[in-house]
Amino acid sequence: MANQTKEKITVQAEINAPASKVWEYWNEPKHITQWNAAIDTWHCPSAENDLRVGGKLNSRMEAKDGSMGFDFWAIYDVVEPHTHLAYTLGDGRTVDIRLEESNGTTKVTETFEAENENPIEMQRGGWQSILDNFKRYVEGTMVE
Repeated sequence: MANQTKEKITVQAEINAPASKVWEYWNEPKHITQWNAAIDTWHCPSAENDLRVGGKLNSRMEAKDGSMGFDFWAIYDVVEPHTHLAYTLGDGRTVDIRLEESNGTTKVTETFEAENENPIEMQRGGWQSILDNFKRYVEGTMVE
């Protein structure tokens, strides 16, 4: 069944920063490499981002000891500055990211189609961990 509906998983974070700052840190490669890892033993040594519909997002995720790594890439379907991104991953799954700002705080909601290799809770935990790293990075770099 090639057209079977994939289960969707949603992760969220409330970030104490305006949507403009969240957008910048989410999309600029110099920032992506600082937060894009699920656990401390992994990192993101490189990232490229052609932020436009049809443009490509590409980041390299690796174990810090060099034992494993993979490229995470996608093609943008929607780019609406400071509010909405959507892209299709290299394996055909889709990701939808919404930013909602209220009183200087931005809620990031990321919904993605599950893959079939790992349990749903493991996938949710991994994506949530990356989003939590993003939150810590953005809030840790805010200068009042």
